[in-house]
Amino acid sequence: MELDQDTCFRALRTRDARFDGRFFTAVRSTGIYCRPICPARTPKRENCLFLPCAAAAQQLGYRPCRRCRPEVAPGTPAWSGTATTVSRALRLISEGALDSGSVAALAERLGLGERQLRRLFVQHLGTSPLAVAQTRRVLFAKQLIDETSLAMSQVALAAGFASIRRFNAAMRQTYGVAPRELRRRPEPSGSPVDLVDVCLRLSYRPPFDWAAIVEFLAPRAIPGVESVSPGGYRRSIATPNGSGLIEVQPVSDGNHLLARIRLNEPVPLEPVVARIRRIFDLAADPAIIASDLGQSPWLRQAVRTAPGIRVPGAWSGFELAVRAILGQQVTVKGATTLCGRLVERFGTASRLCCDGLDFLFPTPAVLAGADLTAIGLPRTRAATIAAISAAVDSGDLDLETPRDLDRSLVQLTAFPGIGEWTAQYIAMRALREPDAFPASDLGLRRALGRNGAPLREGRLAAIAEGWRPWRAYAAMLLWSGPVRRHRPGDRGSRRHGRRG
Repeated sequence: MELDQDTCFRALRTRDARFDGRFFTAVRSTGIYCRPICPARTPKRENCLFLPCAAAAQQLGYRPCRRCRPEVAPGTPAWSGTATTVSRALRLISEGALDSGSVAALAERLGLGERQLRRLFVQHLGTSPLAVAQTRRVLFAKQLIDETSLAMSQVALAAGFASIRRFNAAMRQTYGVAPRELRRRPEPSGSPVDLVDVCLRLSYRPPFDWAAIVEFLAPRAIPGVESVSPGGYRRSIATPNGSGLIEVQPVSDGNHLLARIRLNEPVPLEPVVARIRRIFDLAADPAIIASDLGQSPWLRQAVRTAPGIRVPGAWSGFELAVRAILGQQVTVKGATTLCGRLVERFGTASRLCCDGLDFLFPTPAVLAGADLTAIGLPRTRAATIAAISAAVDSGDLDLETPRDLDRSLVQLTAFPGIGEWTAQYIAMRALREPDAFPASDLGLRRALGRNGAPLREGRLAAIAEGWRPWRAYAAMLLWSGPVRRHRPGDRGSRRHGRRG
């Protein structure tokens, strides 16, 4: 990612939060690297080296600042437009792809060679995939040390380190001191307990429209699994050998959300945090998205009204795909009802039940052999869910690895019962493709229609070409409410969109 040095220095001097995570400042005179919002005195321009990610700074020998804490910066946006291979790789690394796997395996998941992946990382981030993974582990461990009371052995496991020895060595190499010396509170006494209960801050670039996220997720919350209200988002989650609960709340005095994670077994926590960040699209750069979409006469007013729009993701790609199929040809409320029946009939009980969150979503293996007509589902739709479940269970279909949009659409629409709308919707929310766009959606067509008549699908698709590479965000703007159109020779009119 190319960085304009003058722009970076102005952002550093003004501590502009919109640039937080987009670059890091390595200070030659101190050997420290900082976030753009660091409260320390601004260094001289000639002492500043601006780098696209924390790993690039650490590879050059710079240490993380103890004041601005690079470990809690928003995720680095490696893309400068389209959903590139590097951004997809970063997502997989954040979910633990290199904690137990190799760079070659990561490259294979992305559909390219290992040498090509390494070259792309150097080109866009100035460092290697392994360096990125190591830096993420170290910085996440530092966040756990600062914000939790986990024992150091638990911190090492939760951050994805293979051993305590490697954890100690990496932390000492990065910070110059032993991990225990980084903790300001006393070390917990006694032996580590199995139950994990931590609260972490998840940063984002402002603005962030929490109300729009809640408005979208609340009617789609899966009964027994999810609960959504203006005060927070809660859900049950499955872990390798147990279950857990997560709760996410907005915070009024900072650019972050507060996430509480409760698990009945110690497991690496970074993949859990990565999935939470995915649900709320915390890696998005709203300034770039608003700048691009705001140039469209169809979206200009909507961007001004909702500058912090996000595309809500999903905890599980498989879960989202099943939910999308259940929503075919029925209302949002009807799909939610069917989803509740499916969970109650085929889900498993959570070990950490809390306020109605009693179930875990059914696994692909269970749904592949289930009689889904028993919950009132038509046979054709039941067959589609069974086919998708069997493909995911066998590994023939990967709904967690982001790929090229066109390739994803071809793969999904090959299943009987998966049309263009469903495939685009899955790509948009599960595979996190920012350019996915369900042009056939009635709500989108009505949002730009006239006199109550929906816009023709072909016409909407043609207009949306001007919204690339952010068509998914354009869809959220159209779904989120009133859109004022301004076209050459047109005085403009107001239409209310309705989400499909």
